[in-house]
Amino acid sequence: MQSVGIRRPPPPREKAPGRSIAISRSLRADILLLITALVWGFAFVAQRVGMEHVGPFVFNGVRFALGACALLPLAIRSTGRIFPRECSNAPAWLGYLCAGAALTAGASLQQIGMLHTTAGNAGFITCLYVILVPLFAALLGRRTPLGTVLGALCAVAGMYLLSINEQFRINPGDLMELIGAFFWAGHVLVAAWFAPRMNPIHLAVGQYAVCSVLSLIFAVVTGESFALDGLMDAAVPILYGGLLSVGLAYTLQLVAQRDANPSHAAIILSLESVFAALGGWLLIGETLTPRGMAGCALMLAGMLLSELWPRKNGMAPEHETCT
Repeated sequence: MQSVGIRRPPPPREKAPGRSIAISRSLRADILLLITALVWGFAFVAQRVGMEHVGPFVFNGVRFALGACALLPLAIRSTGRIFPRECSNAPAWLGYLCAGAALTAGASLQQIGMLHTTAGNAGFITCLYVILVPLFAALLGRRTPLGTVLGALCAVAGMYLLSINEQFRINPGDLMELIGAFFWAGHVLVAAWFAPRMNPIHLAVGQYAVCSVLSLIFAVVTGESFALDGLMDAAVPILYGGLLSVGLAYTLQLVAQRDANPSHAAIILSLESVFAALGGWLLIGETLTPRGMAGCALMLAGMLLSELWPRKNGMAPEHETCT
């Protein structure tokens, strides 16, 4: 009689530690990016409220000065640790000046536009720079993916529903935000050129400092008030815009995008515009009509198409702050 052996179940497979660590890092990065998008989205509300107490140039001048100071310790710590990737370095002062000038133009138009539009509209329209960046790159000779073209068409349709009224007139605040989006796109391209050629954290601090100085100069030229009462009344929005939106959120983005999946980053950071509309509704009672909601949905779809349409390298472009 043949003996029958008892079959023991195979030992459970152990998960590869490297894969578990990678998943953990990716999840942490996604959470940090979600927090970043939330902070940036609600920053539009802070900027909108701040306009009730101080002028747009004073607001930007003070908040970007705070942002530069908040990032300064990180910039000092990165000295000697982060080096340019390119063989030829770019002069630091030139990077600060070019990126700072483009940032000043985008931020100023955004802030002025908020005098005449809602935080939600400002958030969605500003974030159209996501589509404009590859379109500008196409003018420089780069191939434009089909997703960018389709995304631009969706965005145009969405912009029409969101901002054009029955008399075919555009809200002046929305128009300022749209013009500003072109400068935000230019800022992305300028920063993308300089960042590999110098310490990117130094570039961030330098451009914020330049933006602050230029904004304060424009405030003096245009006769904006520097009254202490106005600054105190706008203290909370300014502190939020400077320390959280510029200082904290930028740092979180730097940390997160070291481990983030580019497609995940594109989707999560695109929620910035959604959080802007949500924050406007929750905190200051702004509402969107069904027509406006449809426009926002089309614009968000256009942003995602532009970011996530398959490319040759299978990667989505990096996302950058627009607040």
